[in-house]
Amino acid sequence: MACLPQSDADLKKQITIRGIAQVGDVAGIKKSFNRHLHFTLVKDRNVATPRDYFFALAHTVKDHLVGRWIRTQQYYYEKDPKRIYYISLEFYMGRTLSNTMVNLGIQNACDEAMYQLGLDIEELEEVEEDAGLGNGGLGRLAACFLDSMATLGLAAYGYGLRYDYGIFAQKIVNGWQVEEPDDWLRYGNPWEKSRPEYMLPVNFYGRVEHTEKGVKWVDTQLVFALPFDNPVPGYGNNTVNTLRLWSAKAPNSFSLKFFNSGEYIQAVCDRNLAENISRVLYPNDNIFEGKELRLKQEYFLVAATLQDVIRRYKSSRFGCPDAVRTSFDSFPEKVAIQLNDTHPSLAIPELMRILVDVEGIPWDKAWDITVKSCAYTNHTVLPEALERWPVHLIENLLPRHLQIIYEINARFLKVKFLAILSLGLKFSVKVFSLSLS
Repeated sequence: MACLPQSDADLKKQITIRGIAQVGDVAGIKKSFNRHLHFTLVKDRNVATPRDYFFALAHTVKDHLVGRWIRTQQYYYEKDPKRIYYISLEFYMGRTLSNTMVNLGIQNACDEAMYQLGLDIEELEEVEEDAGLGNGGLGRLAACFLDSMATLGLAAYGYGLRYDYGIFAQKIVNGWQVEEPDDWLRYGNPWEKSRPEYMLPVNFYGRVEHTEKGVKWVDTQLVFALPFDNPVPGYGNNTVNTLRLWSAKAPNSFSLKFFNSGEYIQAVCDRNLAENISRVLYPNDNIFEGKELRLKQEYFLVAATLQDVIRRYKSSRFGCPDAVRTSFDSFPEKVAIQLNDTHPSLAIPELMRILVDVEGIPWDKAWDITVKSCAYTNHTVLPEALERWPVHLIENLLPRHLQIIYEINARFLKVKFLAILSLGLKFSVKVFSLSLS
């Protein structure tokens, strides 16, 4: 009996992860290490450096990680659980290799494989650069939360910025501290995966138009947010969550007109101005340009993240393969947005802008959704640690958001005034009753 021709959809079912890499296979690790050294890095033992051996080992460990990573995301897509989105301007992740081997349970096998190949795994671990994504306690807490949520099997995502340079690299020269750029990406990052297909637009400046159809933010300057995904494995389970980091990209990276006229610096000026947003962790904010860049970083992070959150919310299957969510009624039941300190606080007016201006939801309903979806981590009550921005700076950079902030404040003050007035009336009635008695 002749076989019936298969459709493209049936044929594509062969493209799947049928299993995950087995743990503890020393021979398999050696084979994978050799394959990556020769075919991924295009090196052999005669010219390979310790850094090449580190990258080969990192890619070998990543082979054990990727299957679990894909399976985890498939599971979240199928089951549509409530997702946690942890937004932080810092993630002090440290070195990934040793942490990943421990969490996957392959450290001993990798150690033995490297020993049999004449390599010292501890020396290879020392080659890895610390990720220049954080500086202190706030960033370390964020990284610990990601590890813990993956270990607990929670559907969690971290969102931050992919800084080209960390805060600084410290050297001591003749007894003095010398600060140099922390170029942690100089040799690349074996753990990350760029996702240009999910690149998103972020707007700055412009003006606000009030029309019969609603409010529009127009004449803006556009910057694109390019995501880079990093795996976050849980300990002793097969859960691998995602840390998505945004890198700023200019819409037009190169001006041929300026270049052909001999203005070589001007030809790339717009690209540099746009991409400075994700250039350095903690830019110097002692000058106006630094303050503006800092505010750009914070809005760039939340604007790209919230677009991604809403895209994922709308596209989740929730039991129906072809359905797309159009209502935001279940948004708080499916989305939890955690703001790590004051840095991502612009997520509140940005979510309100999206719900009211873009999705056409009435203010009161949008505010209820925002309040139920967002939570805040407070790290200190010291006033000097709370960020303050000049009104004219926000008005120039984010004019629509300033209007929303004013409206939130006005409604808050109105509620407080009514509460105080009600309390005062109750007190007056009580005093009057006592005087009559």
